[in-house]
Amino acid sequence: MRATTIHAPFDMRVENVPEPVVQLPTDAVVRVLRACICGSDLWAYRGEAARQPGQRIGHEFLGIVEETGSEVTGVRRGDLVVAPFMWSDGVCDYCAEGLTTSCEHGGFWGAVGYDGGQGEAVRVPYADGTLVQLPADAASDDHLLSALLTLSDVMGTGHHAALGAGAREGATVAVVGDGAVGLCGVLAAKRLGAERIIALGRHQVRTDIARRFGATDVVAERGDAAIEAVRELTRGQGAHAVIEAVGTQQSMSTAVNITRDGGAIGFVGVPHGSGTGLDLSVMFDRNIALRGGVAPVRTYIPQLLPDILDGTIDPSPVFDLTVGLEGVPDGYKAMDQRTALKVLVTN
Repeated sequence: MRATTIHAPFDMRVENVPEPVVQLPTDAVVRVLRACICGSDLWAYRGEAARQPGQRIGHEFLGIVEETGSEVTGVRRGDLVVAPFMWSDGVCDYCAEGLTTSCEHGGFWGAVGYDGGQGEAVRVPYADGTLVQLPADAASDDHLLSALLTLSDVMGTGHHAALGAGAREGATVAVVGDGAVGLCGVLAAKRLGAERIIALGRHQVRTDIARRFGATDVVAERGDAAIEAVRELTRGQGAHAVIEAVGTQQSMSTAVNITRDGGAIGFVGVPHGSGTGLDLSVMFDRNIALRGGVAPVRTYIPQLLPDILDGTIDPSPVFDLTVGLEGVPDGYKAMDQRTALKVLVTN
């Protein structure tokens, strides 16, 4: 089959690799219909996250079950399914508590020796604990497939950030970051009933999507100017709930400084760069809580799925460029150069 591999910084290739097969009775093989490129994939692309030459890549996909192991009972051949960005067994203590990303037997697509989502097919470990069945008729609806694909990562991650920040009815929410996760954080905050949503971003195409998703205000400034602008919008107090969806020292510092006393930050930006942007004495004095981390999207998929199916939320606008599998290297280049927000990959 064909699959995307990474060989060195900026060296992405689509190559012939062995077809996946069931290796364990708990496995399934999924033929990929839709995948995408994540902003976090760019850290490997730019050489800021180590990868072995030829390693697979991609952690967001949905598709059709092609084969199952003898112990798999939750899905069967022909089912349309979506996979969260990590696999999990569904039965360990962490999974039972909803923290599927800490599963004792879990793992990440594209890890050494495992398939990545940006390929024609994927071997799925622990299929019963990992895969979520989707309505069969969605397979013929391109728009719906795009919306459903966001459940594999960005919509669930935005939701995780909104929950961590304490987004709720009547709250003012600020979102630091105008990437796909930040935009889904806007959508999640709106879904949870936030009264006011302030999106921080400088790119009009993206902030237009933020407004479409429910943002009531846009702040284009950065650093101290952004902090001042948010405080001006909130009578000097800041936001009850702040979503941090970037992961840099500056973005976290901004998040702390625009949070209202007694508020909370939901952080889901993958940390990178020097320092953290956190001053614990400031957070202590102002009673600011910090919650977040790697989003257990497998737990959130059943909660969010009905709202996508009935049209209550539609995250599909985060995809603004579509490529076929052979065009994935160009998709990486477009996202790296910020000419694309998020790239959809069709098989």
